[in-house]
Amino acid sequence: MVSAGDFRNGVTLEIDGNVVQIIEFQHVKPGKGAAFVRTKLKNVINGGVVEKTFRPTEKFPQARIERVDMQYLYSDGDLYNFMNVENYEQIALNDETVGDALKFVKENEMVKVCSYNGNVFAIEAPLFVELQITETEPGFKGDTAQGATKPATVETGAVVYVPLFVNENDVIKIDTRTGEYLSRV
Repeated sequence: MVSAGDFRNGVTLEIDGNVVQIIEFQHVKPGKGAAFVRTKLKNVINGGVVEKTFRPTEKFPQARIERVDMQYLYSDGDLYNFMNVENYEQIALNDETVGDALKFVKENEMVKVCSYNGNVFAIEAPLFVELQITETEPGFKGDTAQGATKPATVETGAVVYVPLFVNENDVIKIDTRTGEYLSRV
């Protein structure tokens, strides 16, 4: 059990029959009245975000989220196939479950499959990936005062904004959480 006074970002709890993750929390001590905890909670199953306040003494059970390393094999229409590398079991997930988590993931790369009570609800891509640029406009010298970017398509089909000096066939490092260019490899 986790009391509201001990909330931290990223903690997953069961509140009112829903599995939620704490995105933000703030302990508030008004001049008049009792202290309370203001939180922003994300429902891990459907992705909805709500704001709630709690008394610091309220307690909630911590939800056990299983994160299993799996290899992304291939997509077949609207199904995405994954394999557990320990026991070679394969699962197929639909487009709704996967969302845009695989936008920067190539086939045969490792991802984390998140489930609660055996129900898969999310895919976590690696934090950083290295992808080759398949298509981009050439950059021209003297085209910028500072920090100009151009769109570039990577081998998974996603579009990333890169500096003007990056060319086609360059391999770049991307932060999958924000979709930002980090560096050339």
